[in-house]
Amino acid sequence: MSDLQPGVYQHLVTRDVDARLRAVSDHELIDRRSLDLADSHETLARHLAALTRRALRSVRGESDTVRLARQVEIVNRVADLLGELVPEAAAPEELVEAADELLGIARGRDAGGGVSFPARPVIPLTGSALLVNGRGQPEIGHELKRELASAGHVDLLCAFVKWNGVRVLSEAIEEFLRRGGRLRVVTTTYIGATDRLALDRLAAMGAEIRVSYDTRMTRLHAKAWLFHRGNGLSTAYVGSSNLSRTALSHGLEWNVRLAQAEQPHLIDTFSATFDDYWGDPSFEPYDPAHDAERLDRALSAERAGGRPVMLDFAHVDVRPYSYQREILDELDAERQIHDRWHNLVVMATGTGKTVVAALDYRRLRAAGQAESVLFVAHRKEILRQSLLTFRQVLRDETFGELYVDGARPEHWRHVFASIQTLDANPLPGPDRYDMVIVDEFHHAEAATYRKLLNGVRPKVLLGLTATPERADGQDIKGWFDGRIAAELRLWEALERGLLAPFQYFGVHDGTDLRQIGWRRGQGYDVGQLSNVYTGNDRRAAVVLETVQRKIGDAGRMRALGFCVSIDHARFMADRFTRAGLPSVAVTAHSLRDERDQALRDLRDRKINAVFTVDLFNEGVDVPEIDTVLFLRPTDSATVFLQQLGRGLRLADDKPCLTVLDFVGHQHKQFRFDRRYRALTGASRTGIAREIEQGFPTLPAGCVIDLDRDVRRLVLDNVRQALNLNWRDLTRELRDLGDVNLPTFLQETGLDVEDLYRRSRPGWASLRHAAGFGATSGDAALGRAFGRMLHIDDLERLAFLTEVLAGRAPRSPRELRLMAMLDVMLWGGTEPTSGMEARFARLTGARAAELSELADVLRSGLRHVVPPLDPVVPLHVHARYSKNEVLAAFGIDRPAHMREGVKYVQAHQADLFFVTVDKSEDHYSPTTLYHDRAISEDLFQWESQSTLRSSAATARRYMTGASTVHLLVRQSKRDEGLGAPPYTYAGPMRYVSHEGERPVRFVWRLDHRLPPEVFHYAKATAG
Repeated sequence: MSDLQPGVYQHLVTRDVDARLRAVSDHELIDRRSLDLADSHETLARHLAALTRRALRSVRGESDTVRLARQVEIVNRVADLLGELVPEAAAPEELVEAADELLGIARGRDAGGGVSFPARPVIPLTGSALLVNGRGQPEIGHELKRELASAGHVDLLCAFVKWNGVRVLSEAIEEFLRRGGRLRVVTTTYIGATDRLALDRLAAMGAEIRVSYDTRMTRLHAKAWLFHRGNGLSTAYVGSSNLSRTALSHGLEWNVRLAQAEQPHLIDTFSATFDDYWGDPSFEPYDPAHDAERLDRALSAERAGGRPVMLDFAHVDVRPYSYQREILDELDAERQIHDRWHNLVVMATGTGKTVVAALDYRRLRAAGQAESVLFVAHRKEILRQSLLTFRQVLRDETFGELYVDGARPEHWRHVFASIQTLDANPLPGPDRYDMVIVDEFHHAEAATYRKLLNGVRPKVLLGLTATPERADGQDIKGWFDGRIAAELRLWEALERGLLAPFQYFGVHDGTDLRQIGWRRGQGYDVGQLSNVYTGNDRRAAVVLETVQRKIGDAGRMRALGFCVSIDHARFMADRFTRAGLPSVAVTAHSLRDERDQALRDLRDRKINAVFTVDLFNEGVDVPEIDTVLFLRPTDSATVFLQQLGRGLRLADDKPCLTVLDFVGHQHKQFRFDRRYRALTGASRTGIAREIEQGFPTLPAGCVIDLDRDVRRLVLDNVRQALNLNWRDLTRELRDLGDVNLPTFLQETGLDVEDLYRRSRPGWASLRHAAGFGATSGDAALGRAFGRMLHIDDLERLAFLTEVLAGRAPRSPRELRLMAMLDVMLWGGTEPTSGMEARFARLTGARAAELSELADVLRSGLRHVVPPLDPVVPLHVHARYSKNEVLAAFGIDRPAHMREGVKYVQAHQADLFFVTVDKSEDHYSPTTLYHDRAISEDLFQWESQSTLRSSAATARRYMTGASTVHLLVRQSKRDEGLGAPPYTYAGPMRYVSHEGERPVRFVWRLDHRLPPEVFHYAKATAG
């Protein structure tokens, strides 16, 4: 081999640059068969040399760039072949991967034909470094110029951009853009530090710019550059340097230079996070021709201390945030699936209730389901702002008319009216408006609102509120059959910065509540609980000591404390006042003037705390509240979030909300998991891991800190809830009597998963164990039902009901539906030819169980999932197991397929099964961003490690010779129910690719990812 490598390999791979520029070849001219026939290394060398010369002749007359690209390809191909034929000669680390750099060199030849090399950074492209503008170190500005010279695509994330910084890099940026580079810039109006002149200059040069105007919610402080190179030599700078002259030269700045060659996962993290920001509606495209005046106003307002500015959205298409789209989708499901057109939406103040209402109306109007609209509020200012929001969403500056303070509509089609005006001037007919929207719906039990609601009969009624519970005990949900149609998930609003971050401390208070009376569906006996807390000076001392320790300056605290009874509230107010923290008790028995005065005193810090009993009226929604005290146990997630929400309003002098939760030994039926799942968004089993690990993945600025005793109590309680004893479930059912499955779940507060978790035999077996009904029959079938709990489309549920009624499939689509049911029930290891015989086993108690289970699943449907194909019965955004998907595509015995990709030739379809979180036991940065959502309609997917871009499979992906379908799930583990299902994201189209073995593809989805999937599949939480 010693004669072969110098004779062939070095000749083709390690020659100098000039030789590479002259050596051009075409991989199609390499005849593998002739190489296989070589009987010696010398013969092989002659063949390779002849093939290279022939390839050189074949491309004479081509441009330098084309010839160079083809030459690079042939050199790599020859090296690959050499490695296959003579493995000991292979040196894959010497493959020519610098195609982009070499092409740049070819383009940069001088007039005499010589090569003009780009300037190289002082720090090698393969190395990392910490730059502190220290002695002997290159200035950051110097390095950035040289990085630009060889980059193909540059991303800049910068809190502010200054003219003197752009001026320093101007020539390098111009040259970079002139030779075809792409520069993306994300910045803000934070503190008014950005110079519009700098952004205008960048835009004029060809940079793409996005700006966040909302510095209160979008607090961008990052300063970072990413220099993309397609050869594995990308680099990044992350640190303290904004784009200013001082930061780029002599300031006391710290910046880390990262190299993809050393730390590829960090470059992946940077790239993924930047893409998330780029696609975030908070960062809006900046075009000087349209946006200069708006930017000037925003910068001036920031320099003046952040005064609110009326923004011009004439050129902005209002798009919902993902959490708002989820609420819109749930409203759609209420109407289209459940035929419920009167709905209540609960969203925290400041999260965009009116935007949701306007988008909902826009969608209904486009579908021909609502044209005329009446929007009702109780203040003129709310009506004016709401009208402006509707005009922005509809992009119609003439939409709507005010009916308030003497303003009277002319057309009466789209009216924004005050409740006071409508009370004095009733509408002429109950059917005048297709859609009625009532803001702050918690006022609905007031006489004026009752009069309105009893006097109108719209097709669509939409109630908006942040506080669905009232101080007077009236339940506004009665207008909606006791339902809340859609409710904002707390953690998503926190991640968006729409609410104040919280610091939650769980403190053991030494009380023992295990013997307190407990009533199913109601919780603790309030009288007994009040007796334990009221007059309990030892517990009050624990509360006061904790307040002094956690608050710091308790004399400036504005606290709201939730108590179990009026006596308890008065007791706590008295003990706080005695301790030097003036406080009052405000309850439903307090006069309105007393309540209002107490809240004014709290705002003015004349008192430090208001103690109340489940008081949720609007007046308590004081933004300045900075402390919430939980002084009674609450295992209802809804009530807990409503109480917590009283302190989550943003306020200028409130960096966060302090939450002090005083915890004792609880009754065995008390459920801690509900409140912590509500706080974190974790799954039922995931919450146990969160508690064990100290809640490491909360939204930015949020903390949950449980003291040692509370942590032990909570973990024991959560584990008990996760591992409900079958004997206890049997006792629960026996106590309730012979009820059906929906009633059992409602009365016990259990989830249907509790009956099937960890291979439990299910509802029929539980009924039999409790003494109701005959033997349950096939226990394996009951366990199999646990694999069906993810079904979330009406077609499967309807077909299941028909199968149970004995109807045979009538079409190819129904045969596929039956095959999908078959693999869920019997595992997918048997041929479909035996389906009929297997379904004959579904009789008696098991058939009744499956029918009741289908009813439960149908009642829980929250999204409309449309079908796509007449034969393949998959619905976009519905959930399926891998076996179900394969059966839907006609694959027999799908359980035998283990790979994450499958080509179905009969349908010309490629199926990608993607698990986003590759590692579940710990954070794994090296795999975290390989498969991820770039935006709601762009997805990055990495192939198997052996795939080359030139392979037939890759070409099929790129050319559209097959339809590529994406199925995605968050993790490989489920809550004791086996492997979790995938969400069918639908077909997607090839956009681009990079790399080899593996190849990293970018795809465009035909349908935007559903919000909950986008939330876990994207790089950032916000």
